[in-house]
Amino acid sequence: MNSIINKAKDLLENNTVQVVIGYENGTNGNVRAAFITNPYYADRLIYDERCNQNLAIYLVKNEVKRKGRIGIVANLSVMRTIMMLVSENQVKEQNLEIIGVSKDGQMLEFADWCLMEDYIAKSDLSNPDEDKLALKKLNNMTLQERRNYWEFELQRCFKCYACRAACPMCYCSRCTVECNQPQWIPAPAHPIGNLDWHILRTMHLVGRCISCGECGRACPLDIPVHLMTMQMADETFNMFGVRAGTSKEMPSVLSTFKPEDKENFIL
Repeated sequence: MNSIINKAKDLLENNTVQVVIGYENGTNGNVRAAFITNPYYADRLIYDERCNQNLAIYLVKNEVKRKGRIGIVANLSVMRTIMMLVSENQVKEQNLEIIGVSKDGQMLEFADWCLMEDYIAKSDLSNPDEDKLALKKLNNMTLQERRNYWEFELQRCFKCYACRAACPMCYCSRCTVECNQPQWIPAPAHPIGNLDWHILRTMHLVGRCISCGECGRACPLDIPVHLMTMQMADETFNMFGVRAGTSKEMPSVLSTFKPEDKENFIL
């Protein structure tokens, strides 16, 4: 932990960055995002098992970008998200300083982004173990049973869009669901509209979801919406051999054709 604090202090004192995004203690034992602009306050930074929020979501916020060059405490999920954001031209690598954190909480220093790509490539990029069990249960269902499961779960959704707000890859200034001329997705929270919304969101994240689980954690009703995008992450890997967030130059999976792509989905 001290190494992360010392690194943040050095970056701020040397004016290498103007803000460091990390974690700090909040109220009631919760952890919240910290935006440190003064090295004096770097001691507020923490890192433990509670620090699971994907901090990369703040990198696309204009109010954060305006602060200047950004240092960010980055676990594997954050690193992968940053790679996706760079590949989609949402952030520039020269504007970022990565304070890497390993799975066991040790600070990682990367001399360049190629070394960070190597670290990501050598890491376990599959879905979290607890979610693998839930996905296995879903995949053992028949198609009708699976549809019934999601219709039952999603009927509780009242479209607060917390899942969208928590996702670092949902950065559009105006979402399709907010367009009413034409209106592609029904606005009311009813079974058909809810299913349409979550299928749309899942498809927009194909080849882009890095399985951080933020959308599921954000849901106030504990609907496991993260399983939908994680399932598609598995399908993308099985069909195309691609894991999101492994390179800063990732082509879009759904708009890229390779002769060796599987075609067994064509009836």
